[in-house]
Amino acid sequence: MGEAYQARDQEMPCFLTFQVVGWADVFSRKVYRDFVLENLTYFRKEKGLYLFGYVIMTNHIHLVVQQKDGKFSAWVRDFKKFTSKKLLAMILENQQESRKEWLKMIFIYHAKFNKRSGGMQFWTHENHAIELYRHEMTESRVKYIHENPVRAGLVEKPEDYLCSSARNYSGLKGLIEVDYW
Repeated sequence: MGEAYQARDQEMPCFLTFQVVGWADVFSRKVYRDFVLENLTYFRKEKGLYLFGYVIMTNHIHLVVQQKDGKFSAWVRDFKKFTSKKLLAMILENQQESRKEWLKMIFIYHAKFNKRSGGMQFWTHENHAIELYRHEMTESRVKYIHENPVRAGLVEKPEDYLCSSARNYSGLKGLIEVDYW
């Protein structure tokens, strides 16, 4: 990972992007989105994660998060390791998944370029962590992730996109709870 995208201050709020290898549209399926949401909820309630904002797009996730105990890098590692193993298994075992062979081919292909990946790779290794030193930076990044579905042409207003904390910030019921900045 490049120096410019490493979180040096483990207690600082950060903006992150987790990207599926090959930009594969895994999260176009509700079952996989729901799994990510369940894990964000678990890490928030049980592992000291502040979740200030999120959006789950079809092939990547943006987050604004902070780790309460100052173990930010460990949280990123644990989240990506657990979710990648489980999502790979879910996809390969899903009898209803019509794209199973195509996705498997993508995951195998990208693993060939990383010694740490094993036989298949789900997430890219880059997280593009950006430390958010000021309140204005955090607000700006939360707004950026909320606008992502609008920029993609999926919805007219950020709060119309279900898999985003924009709903929470707009006073609507979100799919999961967030920590307001």
